[in-house]
Amino acid sequence: MEKGILSFVKEKTNELINAPTCSGETKAAAQAWFDALGTAGEGEETKKYIAELEADIMPIDNLIAFAGSPAGAQYFGEKTAKGIVAHCQEIKAAGAKYCDCPACAAVAAILEKKDAMLAK
Repeated sequence: MEKGILSFVKEKTNELINAPTCSGETKAAAQAWFDALGTAGEGEETKKYIAELEADIMPIDNLIAFAGSPAGAQYFGEKTAKGIVAHCQEIKAAGAKYCDCPACAAVAAILEKKDAMLAK
């Protein structure tokens, strides 16, 4: 991986790990990727990391549907859930495809470099 891309992805991965909205599975995948850097297993861990990121990034429509549901109101609290729906509808209207929480924002930035990460 090109040095500038690696530096960028490492920075965003640190942001991801430290994001309060990052799942345990994603943190584990990020750490496994960090641990594999510079080893024979780096390529395989990079593929696993990207797969985890693609699985975990929250599409905006899914978040709107969940936050707007009774389960979402119970999970977030009714007032917060309504605020999330309103915010998501606003960013969706502006072109957002994914949630803009700190974890999803970091994941989106990393995934923009996916092809460069996988290049040999």
